[in-house]
Amino acid sequence: MTALIVLGVIVLLVVILVAKSVSIIPQAEAAVIERLGRYVRTVSGQLTFLVPFVDRIRAKVDLRERVVSFPPQPVITKDNLTVSIDTVVYFQVTNPQSAVYEINNYIVGVEQLTTTTLRNVVGGMTLEETLTSRDQINGQLRVVLDEATGRWGLRVARVELKSIDPPPSIQESMEKQMKADREKRATILTAEGHRESAIKTAEGDKQSRILAAEGGKQASILTAEGERQSRILRAEGDRAAKYLQAQGQAKAIEKVFAAIKAGKPTPELLAYQYMQTLPQMAQGDANKVWMIPSDFGDALKGFAKTLGTPGEDGVFRYEPSSSTGDEPKAADDSDEVAEWFETKTDPAVAQAVAAAEAVARTPVDTSLAPDPSLTKGTDVGQLPAPQPESAPPAEPN
Repeated sequence: MTALIVLGVIVLLVVILVAKSVSIIPQAEAAVIERLGRYVRTVSGQLTFLVPFVDRIRAKVDLRERVVSFPPQPVITKDNLTVSIDTVVYFQVTNPQSAVYEINNYIVGVEQLTTTTLRNVVGGMTLEETLTSRDQINGQLRVVLDEATGRWGLRVARVELKSIDPPPSIQESMEKQMKADREKRATILTAEGHRESAIKTAEGDKQSRILAAEGGKQASILTAEGERQSRILRAEGDRAAKYLQAQGQAKAIEKVFAAIKAGKPTPELLAYQYMQTLPQMAQGDANKVWMIPSDFGDALKGFAKTLGTPGEDGVFRYEPSSSTGDEPKAADDSDEVAEWFETKTDPAVAQAVAAAEAVARTPVDTSLAPDPSLTKGTDVGQLPAPQPESAPPAEPN
């Protein structure tokens, strides 16, 4: 029984000795080992054998980069305003031995050093500079902390300011200032908008007036051109009509004169024709009383004796003069006046019509386009023009 107890004690001692002499140090951790209270070595990521009751692990240090957030700290700026700033420090242990033996608690040391450095940096800046110079403050803090913590076996990677909180009164003033700035910008933008709107409206009115003036000018030109062409065509038509009328009158006079010569009128016939014409001459409104001269018969006798020849019965009759056939005839001007009766459109008129139609198709502003009907000249081709009739040869006596 005693032997079993002794055996059990021996086994327990062996287990304890094995537990004390073997230690597993995981990766990303470092163990500082002391022998009889003195630093011996630093191990990391391996199986470590220790001398029982002689060697011991003083501390295990995390070698990964750590992120430590410190509570807000009151800091006085250059313009005597107290702001609350909280920081975040990113650091890593690069020398576990220094981190264990050079400082008691390196996290507390980093916190205190960050606070003092932050006060020194921000104390030389105004509130506005502090709010707008975060990158500068972060850079200065990182440089100072990295230099100061180097002997502790630490490497400071980054320092960030999480927030900068001014006093409530300052925050209220800042909000009022921001509100005033926004209202100022809104007023400026509104004024700019009104200005741009007025400019655009003026430009539009200018363009509208220009287009209206151009349209009125074009309409006036086309109206004048149409009126000119109309007058030209009307004058040409009047000229052709007068020519035809004169030609008809000439033909009628020629026929009447030929009939008179063929009829050999006597003074009694002339007196009879004169008496038939008198009532027609008295049909006018202004003709009230006609007096037949008493010597009218004597005048006819004298006329008959002058132009007539007495016949066998003693009556004077008109005898036409002998014609030799060499009398001058009216000149034939049918070739010269042929173009008066042409029905084709004048090229100038056609060109004006084409220009008016092109203007009407222009997509500028159809409301200002002239009426194409104003540019169309009178087409004389609607009615067949009478051909000039050549003067017939004089009839032989």
